[in-house]
Amino acid sequence: MPTSLVTRPIEIDIPQGLSKAMSALQKSGGQCRVVGGCVRDALLDIRPHDFDIEVYGLDLSSIQSILKPLGKTSLVGKSFCVVKFWIDGKEYDFSIPRMETKSGSGHRGFTVHPDTEMDELTALKRRDFTINALMYDPVKGIVIDHVGGLEDLEKKSLKHAGQAFNEDPLRVLRAVQFAGRYGLSLDPDTAKICYDMKREFWTLPKERIWGEWQKWATKSQKPSCGLDVLEKSGWIAFFPELNSLVRLPQEPEWHPEGDVWTHIKHCVDALVEKTSWTEKDESARCILLLAVLMHDLGKARCTRYAMKNEKLRWISPGHDQAGVDLSERLLRRMGAPNSVIQCVGKLIANHHFLNAFKTESPSSSSMRRLARRLSPATIEDLELVMRADHLGRPPLVSEKQKARLAFFAEKAEELSIENAAPDTILKGRHLIETGLEPNTSFKAILSQAYEEQLDGAFHDLEGAKIWLNTYLGNKDNNS
Repeated sequence: MPTSLVTRPIEIDIPQGLSKAMSALQKSGGQCRVVGGCVRDALLDIRPHDFDIEVYGLDLSSIQSILKPLGKTSLVGKSFCVVKFWIDGKEYDFSIPRMETKSGSGHRGFTVHPDTEMDELTALKRRDFTINALMYDPVKGIVIDHVGGLEDLEKKSLKHAGQAFNEDPLRVLRAVQFAGRYGLSLDPDTAKICYDMKREFWTLPKERIWGEWQKWATKSQKPSCGLDVLEKSGWIAFFPELNSLVRLPQEPEWHPEGDVWTHIKHCVDALVEKTSWTEKDESARCILLLAVLMHDLGKARCTRYAMKNEKLRWISPGHDQAGVDLSERLLRRMGAPNSVIQCVGKLIANHHFLNAFKTESPSSSSMRRLARRLSPATIEDLELVMRADHLGRPPLVSEKQKARLAFFAEKAEELSIENAAPDTILKGRHLIETGLEPNTSFKAILSQAYEEQLDGAFHDLEGAKIWLNTYLGNKDNNS
């Protein structure tokens, strides 16, 4: 691993309050370095938001006393040699160099020892990846690289920064999300270290596992790169529902791209690169990318070689429904919240909706009922999942399927159901207005009214009241 010093001039826009704090520390004999992800992002022309500062030559007490007149400080992170500092409504971490000794298993099994005399290279080698071990000198306006991070960033290589990498198993899942976010490939030596860390997977808290998957699912620019890391590190074994898709055959006529896992990787990239996914909020992006990742889990249960259209083919009938409980099981082990699990399951269950209409278009009634089945997911969500599925089989593109998807989106917009299921028009208060006393029959009446509404029997309150009068009249006649 390179240890020769490399520098590169760059201008990073430091917030005024932070700049003031660093100046105060430097006037008192400290040497401040901006470190970590904000330097990496600046080099990638991504505006940095989180700034972490490493201070050399001062201890924690001195740092806190110097910063206290400028803003609020706290030693909440004392066990990690960190002073937290708030100014202008923003929070910053000021850390000092430290040695970490492995004292137990897992992500938190460390004993931390501050070392104000530690040199920069030794300090940087405790970080995870070389691209995250870059320093910025705000006085000289240069990036300082001791470990080859600049070269690795240019080569899009994800490489461990030092031998301490294998002490924290969470770093493997961090590799997955970093690769997806920045389109990186895993260095072969780092992949071997990750593979040798597999025994530590079971020490990871579920919430930390979910934190890394959530970042992959909300921030990825090339999500397939993260899935490649998951496979090359061997950690895909801990997600057997995904592992079962590797080398699972598909019919070449319909899937010229290859096996199901290859299809999934094309699909997740298509969602990010060829749909409006990037315009969605973080919650929607997370649900959509996970739904596309898991939409074909059921193929592991349903795939068989059988006759179809007078020819032996690989088929997987019913895999949409079979994938629902598999996705729930996988998401629960990942630590996903129930809101995500529910929406992903609804999208998987319905991602073959259009296949039921091979010679005709879905009716207004079927579209309204679909919107109800999908809730709290939406038809707009489903259209993006189906489009990613369609685009995930290169070079095959079906003009017929493109037209069906366009019609599907237009029909949903025409019915005003693209973002929510139809609201119930007839309410309990409307029944009371007719003179009915509230009773147990209200639920049945309102349920029937909603079914009729979905079928198009009425479209507004006036029509609903006409339907109600007819319904009550028929009921009286039959009693």
